[in-house]
Amino acid sequence: MDQETLKTMLEKLASGKLSVDTALERLTHFPSEDIGFAHVDHHRSIRCGFPEVIFCPGKTTDQIVEIFKRLAKGGGNILATRGNESAYEAVKKILPDVRFNPLSRCIALRQKPANLSTGTVGVICAGTSDVPVAEETRETLEIMDQQVETFYDVGVAGLHRLLAKSARLRQMSVLVVIAGMEGALPSVVGGLVSAPVIAVPTSIGYGASFNGIAALLGMLNSCAANVTVVNIDNGFGAGYVAALINRLAEKQEPKEMK
Repeated sequence: MDQETLKTMLEKLASGKLSVDTALERLTHFPSEDIGFAHVDHHRSIRCGFPEVIFCPGKTTDQIVEIFKRLAKGGGNILATRGNESAYEAVKKILPDVRFNPLSRCIALRQKPANLSTGTVGVICAGTSDVPVAEETRETLEIMDQQVETFYDVGVAGLHRLLAKSARLRQMSVLVVIAGMEGALPSVVGGLVSAPVIAVPTSIGYGASFNGIAALLGMLNSCAANVTVVNIDNGFGAGYVAALINRLAEKQEPKEMK
């Protein structure tokens, strides 16, 4: 249940359009619901601005389905990360509108009409091998109602590809930059724009990349002051934080003079 849904319910209760018993029944599992193997957090959307996100690894298909079902009752949008085809098919049997992106491994259900941000978040990745992480970022941003523009395969080995997009990059409110190998791309992007840059190291690279540790250390040592870093392959975390930054920026925009 999100703030809008709760507010609507309370308004109906105050106006007499909703009975106390009905309101009480709807709040039975609020703020959390114990389903044995998990405590489903129905209050998170009110506290944090988006419902609890399901992390699929380590959970059985039946557990993923049950959590999806319980969250869906709240009426909000739902995102599950690092899922697979079998989990998606199982969820789809009870929630037909759910969709699956095999590249990002995200399972998503939109139940609320999109209310898109005015600012745009740019998602940049160095190479095609980094696209799965970039797609996890994009899916996260889009289910959180953010306008997104992608710039894929623009790594520093062919710098002209990135520079050709520089004018457009400067129009982004926030940028998420994803790269493996030596992880140089976020520093280059940071030197081109005034917006916050969230760097995502990926586990892509040859032996000495140490499954993303080389990229992580390179990004943590960035010379660009507007670069901050999330964990290796954490496209979801980068997308979530970028959405929060964009939301805060919109709240602080000056109102038009009347």
